[in-house]
Amino acid sequence: MKFLDQCKTYIKSGAGGVGCLSFRREKCVEFGGPDGGSGGRGGHIIIEAIEGLNTLIDFRYKQHFKASRGMHGMGQNRTGAKGDDIIMTVPVGTQIFDENNDVMLADLTEAGQTVLMLEGGRGGRGNTSFKTSVNQAPRQTTQGGPAEEMWIWMQLKLMADTGLVGLPNAGKSTFLSAASRAKPKIADYPFTTLKPQLGVVYVDQKEFVIADIPGLIEGAHEGLGLGDRFLGHIERCATILHVIDATGEDVVEAYKTIRHELKEYGEGLADKQEIIALNKIDALDDDLVNMLTEELKAVTSASIMPISGVTGAGVNEMLRALLANVEKVRRSEQKQIQQEDLELEEGQNEPASEPWSPI
Repeated sequence: MKFLDQCKTYIKSGAGGVGCLSFRREKCVEFGGPDGGSGGRGGHIIIEAIEGLNTLIDFRYKQHFKASRGMHGMGQNRTGAKGDDIIMTVPVGTQIFDENNDVMLADLTEAGQTVLMLEGGRGGRGNTSFKTSVNQAPRQTTQGGPAEEMWIWMQLKLMADTGLVGLPNAGKSTFLSAASRAKPKIADYPFTTLKPQLGVVYVDQKEFVIADIPGLIEGAHEGLGLGDRFLGHIERCATILHVIDATGEDVVEAYKTIRHELKEYGEGLADKQEIIALNKIDALDDDLVNMLTEELKAVTSASIMPISGVTGAGVNEMLRALLANVEKVRRSEQKQIQQEDLELEEGQNEPASEPWSPI
């Protein structure tokens, strides 16, 4: 399945049916009175997040979604049928923006979460609904409500616990294949990974999700190499694994380059928990690995762990460290949510202030 994380879609709800103008006409019934039914409402446009999807590729081949209009009212007080709703299914983590792609309309972060994007038009009233004690034979009806339409942008930000970042050819995909059952493409040239990859990691009878994004280059936060879109996929991650090629020319410069891009991109990426993986140590001796580790310690306080994605050296220890960070961050987020709920509940239960009265 191809990966698509951003698309533009046209949506239109259904118009409401027209109210019916009708009078009862039967043998031996001289004054039958009005019996025009109301029209049915138009179909809604609903977007729902579901599990099992990790791409928006379906919206590349179908970009227009139009709900059906409500049926018109009919005689004998028959109400028109309502239009069929359209439910658009998207992956968990999808954000919905307006036509200009600058105002967020919805953020679907949980499976089963839905949002009503466009409401169908209300059905028009038939002449029966206008009957009164004064006006026994109304000839008044109303048209159905109009349809609503708009263009929307949908952007997918993967829901993962850990995000892999690093320069091209740092060995991120090799680590992902060694840590999980994911099978990303691996080769000895830069930009082998062209789209984000997800892998489920099992360690100590627990599991978490790792997201591997394509390698970042200088200027990624400004959109070079689609870096701004790739960085968006790790906004929701609890922790970051910064993979550095130990066989590179300058590990310190490689570290500073990525940190600069994270800081300039914003969205709190530079403040996330970080672990540095000094990768490809199988190609170096122990003394050189220790020297490179000391060089990195001089510029960062983050944990530095030498690993080899090829041989698996240090991978299990790395996974345990990542799991500890993920659990710590998730517990903190849960406590914050509970505190906000408690404050909201206390605010609702506060007694109303007594009305002012002169002494």
